[in-house]
Amino acid sequence: MTCVAPIQNKSIRFRARSFVAFTLTPEAPLREWLQSLDHWTENSPGFFAGRPVVLDLNMLKPEVGEMRDLVSQLAERGIRIYAIEADGNVALDADLPPLLVGTKEATPDTLYAQPNPKAAAEAKTEEPQAPNSLMIKAPIRSGQSIFHPDGDVVIVGSVSSGSEIIAGGSIHVYGTLRGRAFAGATGNPAARIFCRKNEAELLAVDGWYRTAEEMDASSRGRPVQAFLEDGALCVAPLN
Repeated sequence: MTCVAPIQNKSIRFRARSFVAFTLTPEAPLREWLQSLDHWTENSPGFFAGRPVVLDLNMLKPEVGEMRDLVSQLAERGIRIYAIEADGNVALDADLPPLLVGTKEATPDTLYAQPNPKAAAEAKTEEPQAPNSLMIKAPIRSGQSIFHPDGDVVIVGSVSSGSEIIAGGSIHVYGTLRGRAFAGATGNPAARIFCRKNEAELLAVDGWYRTAEEMDASSRGRPVQAFLEDGALCVAPLN
């Protein structure tokens, strides 16, 4: 008698995964908004390369044909749109990125919150966790990109031109900052940037930024801090 091994049916595994995506929110007049975007990319070339970008159209509210033109214009700038956030009643064509519904803005509280109340209660009884700070004890070379959405980034050294630091919290550079620094990247307007010598190409907090050309000459080559005040990014000397 011949024995035949049973056939095992293979199952397809589906898993949910969350990630942080950058959001672009165009405003009218669109031509001026695109010019501002071009100004940003000139100072931060390659910033959007390989990064998921969501196009938030709730403010602009364009027609479907205008959406297609905008997605095409962004693609010409090297910005690939992974999804569109708009009114849930909008019907998008198949050639457009998919529509996102019910998205939430990333904040330090919502991004890492415990969804299970029981798990959260148990976590409170455990020992306190270490601060979510990233310390880098080596200089940051040109072309390097540091992305730490969990908290502060501390650089014990200098940051070279052409590099970038992206932090969910504040950024501390105990040397010369020549690259680009983005603090509060996950929605933290209270974040700050500190450096011992400011030669930065660009400083940004919670999406608001200043390029080297826009900074006061008195802040160059000096210890400074960058922070938000009354809806504007301030770059002030550290006394």
